[in-house]
Amino acid sequence: MDISIIQASSDDAAEILALQKAAYQREAILNNDWTIPPLTQTLPEIESEFETRVFLKALSADKIIGSVRAYLDSRSCLIGRLIVHPDYRRQGIGGSLMNRIEIVFARAERFELFTGSKSIDNIRFYQRLGYLKYREEDLSPKVRLVFMEKRK
Repeated sequence: MDISIIQASSDDAAEILALQKAAYQREAILNNDWTIPPLTQTLPEIESEFETRVFLKALSADKIIGSVRAYLDSRSCLIGRLIVHPDYRRQGIGGSLMNRIEIVFARAERFELFTGSKSIDNIRFYQRLGYLKYREEDLSPKVRLVFMEKRK
């Protein structure tokens, strides 16, 4: 499969949002919570994120099958919503997106992200990429977030 990773634009917002909602179904099921922010985000909200974040997209045959977004806050790159279409998981796309976003923000001294505490596969994936847990926080009564970081 031929996949390219390039920067997304706000023209891609609707397609990325639809992919995000598909990708986060698993997280909602794990937590029995269909109100998690990735599922309730609106098109105007994601469009406004393009003003402050870099979005990358993974393309296969001109279809967006993955995405990640990030921004620099002081010396930390804050990475959000790594998503891969459910049909394309476990094919290296997530790792490629993470690698590319770290290259885009090469001047960052550290990278930070979070995932749900029940998302054991995600936690293991990020640990394989060199991320370490450093704190946890409740998002809601049903959802606990694990914050992870990677330092240079």
